Amino acid sequence: MTVQATLRRMTGLNLARSTVEHAVKQRMTATGQAERKAYVDALDEAELRELVELVVVPESWLFRDPLAFSAAIAHIRARQAEGAKVVRILSVPCAGGEEPYSMAMALLDAGVAPRSFLIDALDISAACVARAQAGVYGRNAFRAQDLSFRDRYFKALGEDFYQIDDALKARIRFAQGSILEGPLGSARQYDVIFCRNLLIYFDDPTTAAAIARLSAHLADDGILLAGYAEVPSFVRHGFAPLPHRQAFALRKDLKLPGAPAQPALPPAAPRLARAPTAAPAASGPGRAAPGAPIPAKPNSASTAAAPTLVAAGDDSLLKQARTLADAGKAQEADAACRAFLARQPESAEAYFILGLLAESASQPADAEVQWKRCLYLQPDHYEALCHLALLHEQSGNSSAAATLKARAARAFQKRP
Repeated sequence: MTVQATLRRMTGLNLARSTVEHAVKQRMTATGQAERKAYVDALDEAELRELVELVVVPESWLFRDPLAFSAAIAHIRARQAEGAKVVRILSVPCAGGEEPYSMAMALLDAGVAPRSFLIDALDISAACVARAQAGVYGRNAFRAQDLSFRDRYFKALGEDFYQIDDALKARIRFAQGSILEGPLGSARQYDVIFCRNLLIYFDDPTTAAAIARLSAHLADDGILLAGYAEVPSFVRHGFAPLPHRQAFALRKDLKLPGAPAQPALPPAAPRLARAPTAAPAASGPGRAAPGAPIPAKPNSASTAAAPTLVAAGDDSLLKQARTLADAGKAQEADAACRAFLARQPESAEAYFILGLLAESASQPADAEVQWKRCLYLQPDHYEALCHLALLHEQSGNSSAAATLKARAARAFQKRP
């Protein structure tokens, strides 16, 4: 088994080869090993854990996406009104503890007694768990507009670091663990589960397995808070979205046991039986996304009966591209997409797949170009909006990310 396959099995993450190779080179330098084969042959459990630490993504901050915490508080208050003495909350993955600590602070600010809630927080990274247990954060963790919570729950350690209150820390149980195997917290079921921005790194079978475990651990009347790019995956696997604005909250859909009661959202697959999406009226000449194809001006014949994007039976190349991409065959998938675009240059889905391929190859600039082309052709392409928002968020452009998140939320609400 290759190092890439081993790390995928251990983490569940759909890791790009370039990500794994970068981690291997870092560890070879750290261990003084010059020969790659010798390093791989000597891999043991301890060294594999070191590689895992390098490929996981621990970036987070306190009160990230605050509307999710507002939705959780509303649900917890309702549970207490029904007589619940203790509410149980799970945060997975918890990164460096920012999410579970934010939830605990939100609960105390809402007047929930410390003994009335318990929070379990898991992460596959031992380093993240250790950082969470320490509860010490630098200025980068405090990105909210209102930082009054820092005065209430932290004490300053010099000028640049802050440590969270010990009494609040005592309400959270941190542990190293995986969403895919082993204990998923200490409770049989939870009233609230946070699982945000993890499934975006999984392939389809791993996503299904992770959602099944989360569903088993969520109370039938509980709520789950997901990342905005992950809502369709949850809906396809037995969840229904709740009407909390930009909180991306869901519940288990119990109308039909074992299956979604509402029509599941279509998978991220080619939408080929529809007419080309018109460019936004506000775009105008010279205002298209960089590199975006400009649709030809329709004549009277074409406007009288707009043709479908692809005739029946002509979508095999795009389906093949998706299959190849899911199998990790990036070059073949890229070639299939470009061959399809040579025949159908107005395919938003083809540009979306090219963006995914660029992202997995650690080429964010190219991914951005491809997703902008996709959105030029189909402004409400939910998946492209989500991925582009994540890209901007990771690059520190929070304003652009917020705008794209809002567009994604509106696009999601319009879907069947």
